[in-house]
Amino acid sequence: MQRWRVPLGFACASVFMLLARPRPLTLAIGALVAAGGLLLRAWASGHIRKNDALAVSGPYAFTRNPLYLGSFILGLGFTVAAGRWLLLGGAFALLFFGIYLPVMRVEAQTLVELFGDDYRRYARAVPLFFPRLTPYRAAGQKAIKFDSELYLRYREYRAALGLLIALGVLALKAALMN
Repeated sequence: MQRWRVPLGFACASVFMLLARPRPLTLAIGALVAAGGLLLRAWASGHIRKNDALAVSGPYAFTRNPLYLGSFILGLGFTVAAGRWLLLGGAFALLFFGIYLPVMRVEAQTLVELFGDDYRRYARAVPLFFPRLTPYRAAGQKAIKFDSELYLRYREYRAALGLLIALGVLALKAALMN
C-alpha cells in the first residue's frame, strides 16, 4: 500500500477535478481550510527527525501523526474548494482512512522497534490521529524549536506548490463555468 499512496492520490485528485463545481465562495473557504492543513504539515516537518529521534514536540505533542492530519485537512479544503464537499469530502474521507490508517499502524510498529518504551509511553498519552487538547510532555524533554532546514530537507514546500496548482485549476474551471 505504501508505494501506491502518491499515484492513487493523483488519480483521485484528477477525478475530483472532473467532478468539481467550484464557485468563488467555495474556492475562498476551501483555500483557507487547505492552508490550515498546509501550515500544520509545515510545522510538523520542522520538528521531525525521521528515524533519528522520537518527535514529541511541536504538533507531535498533540497527535502522533500531524503530517497525515495536515494532509487530511488539506484534502478536506480541496473538496470544499471544489464545491462538492459532501460528495467529494465523503469519498475523500473513506479513501484517506482506508489507506492511511493501516499505514499509521505499520509506522507505529516501526517506531516501537526504533524507540521501544519511549514510544510506547508516548503512544499511550498521545492519540494516533485526532489531537489531544493539551500538549504531551515527556519526562526530561527539552524544548525543541521549529527547524526550517528540516522543512526544506523534507521538501514540504511541494505541498504548497501542489495546493496552488490545484486551486489555480479550480479557479480556471470556475471561470469557465460562468
